[in-house]
Amino acid sequence: MNRIQRALEALTGRIDSPSPVVLADVMQENINRMQAFAEAQHLDVRPHVKTHKCVEIGRRQVKAGAVGITAGNVGEAEVFAAAGFGDIFIAYPIWTAGSKGPRIRKLAETTHLRVGVDNVAAINALADAMGSETELLQVVIEVDCGARRSGVAPEAAGHLAQAARKRGLIPAGVFTYPGHGSAGPDARKRAAADQDAALVTAVRSLSAVGVTAEVVSAGSTPTVEFATNSVITEIRPGEYVFNDLNNTRLGACTEDQIALFLAGTVVSDRVPDQVLLDIGTKALGREGNPEIGYGGIAGTSAVLSKLNEYHGFLPLPAGFRPSVGTVLPVVPNHVCPVVVNFEEYIVTDSTGTTLERWAVDARGFLN
Repeated sequence: MNRIQRALEALTGRIDSPSPVVLADVMQENINRMQAFAEAQHLDVRPHVKTHKCVEIGRRQVKAGAVGITAGNVGEAEVFAAAGFGDIFIAYPIWTAGSKGPRIRKLAETTHLRVGVDNVAAINALADAMGSETELLQVVIEVDCGARRSGVAPEAAGHLAQAARKRGLIPAGVFTYPGHGSAGPDARKRAAADQDAALVTAVRSLSAVGVTAEVVSAGSTPTVEFATNSVITEIRPGEYVFNDLNNTRLGACTEDQIALFLAGTVVSDRVPDQVLLDIGTKALGREGNPEIGYGGIAGTSAVLSKLNEYHGFLPLPAGFRPSVGTVLPVVPNHVCPVVVNFEEYIVTDSTGTTLERWAVDARGFLN
């Protein structure tokens, strides 16, 4: 019996399902391991809170040595700023529509705030929003290292830094996201090499226009162990705090390093060789496909083959016959979409003896 199964067995009858369960000791091991890696590489850790959206977890990351946090949007940043986090990077190309301009200005007045940019129009909009206080806002130029998401070509970073400086904003450096490192185990190292090359080029581009890159920021959990280029100053992993099945498949973590699972109850066994769980897309999201399934049962080879909104279809491998009422530990493929579906975590340890509830504080803050 692995520790996820052992913890759930101790909790059965004490919690409802579906519920996200966090093994706090495993999570802390993950936090400490990442911090130790970063310190050995002389890197700052700026964890991405979009993975957990939880103030208590963010505090534990900072206590372990993180220099600040990364947020995915203004709302997340506001939640953590209100909780006392004073160093925040919104690693997203924000467009200051609606209320976002005044909200960013307020954040910049009360925290050390950095915002990602990848175009001149956004730079001008941010400068307009800051009014006479543009010097309070730092911008970090996003460059594309091969993920083909957002970010300018690395050689164009200097042009954007010039545009920001011309408008009175402070160009602080560059960042990128090597998302293509999640394509498979062999892609991780290649994507990290692409990341290194892009960041080196971007730093040179800034230097060519007289801007020193104070921050050179790299991600992500799948590629972080290869983020060792001397030009990099900080890393922004997110999923490492919990880990998930995708990261085990990539080789970025082991099964023993998974710190979050869902408790799900078998509610029907009407169909031969199949049971239904009370876990569907409302709890797990839609991450997965028929080849890998939509979540796995810890300690077994069983995977969910299909999800409806409130139903999880679980074909039964030989020798595995859970009865109606059995509570099973479901490990998600991708942990981040799970978190936004719940208001709180059930927090325990590997023995399942403790039981706390921590709020998912930034749940629902998407703008």
